[in-house]
Amino acid sequence: MNKKNFQEPLDTAVITTKYIVFGNSPILYVFHDEDGVWQFHGPEENINEDDAAIIRLDEMIKIDDSILSVSDLPVGWQAMRKDIYSDWRIVSPY
Repeated sequence: MNKKNFQEPLDTAVITTKYIVFGNSPILYVFHDEDGVWQFHGPEENINEDDAAIIRLDEMIKIDDSILSVSDLPVGWQAMRKDIYSDWRIVSPY
């Protein structure tokens, strides 16, 4: 896997879920929102505000450093994978 680096500082706040932070779910979806915010989500559906967690980018990399391979994801795009053994697939918003 080709490891890259995020352009954002490692102390940048990112959005994820408590399920990922506490090791209960893998990261399966990465969103680089139009406003530049990064989001990392697992397989859970119907999550709400109470499920959200905000952590530093470097903490997210420690949870799963495979996200480095999608660190150049353009704003507005997303990446997904079937499971932790699958490659990331980049999805265009167009």
